[in-house]
Amino acid sequence: MAKMSIEDLKRIKEKTSKETSLRTGTASIKITVHMGTCGIAAGAREVMNTLMEEMAQADRQDIRVVASGCMGMCSSEPNVTVETEGEKPVVYQKMDSNRMRQVFKRHVILGEVQTDFALARI
Repeated sequence: MAKMSIEDLKRIKEKTSKETSLRTGTASIKITVHMGTCGIAAGAREVMNTLMEEMAQADRQDIRVVASGCMGMCSSEPNVTVETEGEKPVVYQKMDSNRMRQVFKRHVILGEVQTDFALARI
């Protein structure tokens, strides 16, 4: 194997940082899709897929997407929590692809909480 230069290592570090920032990096916005069994049965996978499509189009490195288990509110699944730095988290209920697109474009990108879908501000 050829020796790597410092510049090679810096390029690898930069590429890896971009790829993992959604999972482990610091971000100003965190979106949690609650994917417990009840959430998945209610359509959380579809919601997550739509969110990832929107993320790919937005190409933002300051947004972190995570999956978590059930939040104990099975009757309102699929649930999505949006946490913006310096603001109270907002839990959205009964999400589907269209609602996820709207929440992403209006709340995450523009900062406008979508009260029609909000379950709670915690």
